[in-house]
Amino acid sequence: MPQTPRTPSLSRRSLLRALGGTTALGALAGCGVPAAYVQPGDRAAADLSVSDKRLTWANWPLYIDTDDKDTTRRPTLEAFEKRTGISVDYVEEINDNDEFFGKISPSLMNHQQTGRDLIVISDWMCARFVRLGWVQEMDRARQPNVARYLDPLLRSPAFDPGRTFSVPWQSGITGIAYNRRKLGREIKHVSDLWASDLKGRVTLLSGLDEAFALLMQGNGVDITRWTADDFHRVCDQVEKHVRSGQIRRFTGNDYIKDLSSGDVLACQAYSGDVIQLQADDPDIHFVVPQEGAELWAESLMIPNLARHKANAERLIDHYYEPAVAAELAAWVNYVCPVPAAQDILASSKDEDTAALAEDPLIFPDASMRGRLAIARDITSTERVEFAKRWNAIVGL
Repeated sequence: MPQTPRTPSLSRRSLLRALGGTTALGALAGCGVPAAYVQPGDRAAADLSVSDKRLTWANWPLYIDTDDKDTTRRPTLEAFEKRTGISVDYVEEINDNDEFFGKISPSLMNHQQTGRDLIVISDWMCARFVRLGWVQEMDRARQPNVARYLDPLLRSPAFDPGRTFSVPWQSGITGIAYNRRKLGREIKHVSDLWASDLKGRVTLLSGLDEAFALLMQGNGVDITRWTADDFHRVCDQVEKHVRSGQIRRFTGNDYIKDLSSGDVLACQAYSGDVIQLQADDPDIHFVVPQEGAELWAESLMIPNLARHKANAERLIDHYYEPAVAAELAAWVNYVCPVPAAQDILASSKDEDTAALAEDPLIFPDASMRGRLAIARDITSTERVEFAKRWNAIVGL
């Protein structure tokens, strides 16, 4: 394990860039383009895993452990290669969910190989792949660690009940970050963002998929089964707070700069980012509001016609060994999808590494876990209408 915990410079949570791209995605994912959907019997290719000991894995930058002395080396991945004899072509090519969708969707909709055996995308994008039939069902017989150790909170999202087509790579929480010292009080509720002493010092996330769930939870909504009325109620509220000047602006990950500089005192934020901020400023706090917060994941999926499916399934299971999951968690500092890794970290002789086991933003405690929920995804028929309204408010 590393002697010093590592954190990525930015969260991988992507933004909805513009209505044009969203409209195209929504139309494609709907029933109006039957050729885009791939029937279950047409998703698999001949699996070469037994004779061809390799696989290609597409992931986001800064999303895996690296060696202290040589950042081109990835210890947990090298351990898998040494143990199994399987060579992994690890490609850091995903910088945005929509952009990556655009890159590989032509192959998938035309029943062609993507050249990738394993990909990592955000769960709201995973939902589109599942609806379109673009990913293969995994063989859990090859994944005993996943079956045993996957966090119960992440086991059955609405888009993929039982995690048939996806396995979380890392997880996180969308909650509220604030500067306790400068604000002079605690924040406990979503409604606290609308207090008069925060006027003009609040930011919300600009991405529709990133922002809506927490705001609904502030209204007492069960986000596992939210409705269109719940969504439009949130939009009405946000519009009011924009007009009043309560909301300073809408952001991507640049809320980090606003919060660090003190221009913003409270904002929607991702748990992984706040761990990084706290290293430099212990006055930055992250809160899961009393009404709850959104638990999300970026998940591993095997695209259609992948030629090394069994190898990919074996690699996924490798990362669900608690010791391996602990080593990865010590570097990326997101919510670990393997709770059993907590005891591994706690037993470390390195104080900084052992301290990570007590961080509720990596291993949420029982109280926090009780307030976390995975939002149901926005359906293809909802997306065009909802994105149009949300993007008009945000100014996208």
